[in-house]
Amino acid sequence: MGKQKLSKKAAAAKKVRDKKYAMSEWGKFKKRTAQVRKCPKGKDFDHATGKCISVKKNRAKNSRSGAVARRYGM
Repeated sequence: MGKQKLSKKAAAAKKVRDKKYAMSEWGKFKKRTAQVRKCPKGKDFDHATGKCISVKKNRAKNSRSGAVARRYGM
């Protein structure tokens, strides 16, 4: 995956947004549960299926609908 070509102002704003999302309750929950699973290198924990899948597949299929978060009660 290549780096996004953003202006300095846009990159700074994105950094703030991404950090805020990562530190949300849902972001912290995802990090905790993924670390417990200890997926092998090159794999990510998929919260929708409960399995370790390739990073590429996991990032490609995730949506912003919030369906998986609702399933976890978040």
